[in-house]
Amino acid sequence: MDLEIIITYSQISLAVLLVVMIILQKSEAGAGGLFGGGDLEDTSHFKRRGYEKVFFVSTFIVAFLFIASMILPRIIFS
Repeated sequence: MDLEIIITYSQISLAVLLVVMIILQKSEAGAGGLFGGGDLEDTSHFKRRGYEKVFFVSTFIVAFLFIASMILPRIIFS
């Protein structure tokens, strides 16, 4: 397979994975936070522990890999 095709499929896979990971994260704002409501005092003391922390950090790793997969091929193939 051509390297550009592999990179394209990896970018699509990382994009889908990143969207799914962001959607699955627990939102402390709730539906009221979407429209400007919600209680800020309850959400300001939230700490991620255990599974939530691992999931949060892995979301950043996938985001970094996605951004790198967008930038590096432009540098390499130009």
